[in-house]
Amino acid sequence: MNARSIMLILWPSFLLAGVGSAVVFAFIDPLDVAIFGHIRPSREWLYAMGFFAFWGMTALSSLLTVLMLPDKSAQTDSDIDF
Repeated sequence: MNARSIMLILWPSFLLAGVGSAVVFAFIDPLDVAIFGHIRPSREWLYAMGFFAFWGMTALSSLLTVLMLPDKSAQTDSDIDF
């Protein structure tokens, strides 16, 4: 995997993580969240963890898409390119 493939995975997932966390935290106040009923995380910590969770999920989705792309060396002339 080259640098171009890594950027094709990380850049769109970064943008979608920003949009996803903006949408989620528009409806959820981080100060109302309690982890295991006792721990109240700070607002910044919850924003950061939410962003990185969204980034990880969308990066995994992009990675799976890149891995499912057909290998160009395995294609023959009779293959149809989409």
